[in-house]
Amino acid sequence: MAVPKRKTTPSRRGMRRSHDALKPEAFQECPNCGELKRPHNLCSACGHYNGREVVSIDD
Repeated sequence: MAVPKRKTTPSRRGMRRSHDALKPEAFQECPNCGELKRPHNLCSACGHYNGREVVSIDD
């Protein structure tokens, strides 16, 4: 049966876990209405994407 020969040090354990942290979500301002939206996504407030209206949002 495979068993570790030595205890894993906290430094090595931390280096292994260095990529496990959650990344902060990116937001940018919609050029049409000014609401915050995710980059490369449709604006849920006004329905615009890439400078044109893709979905009509009825108020």
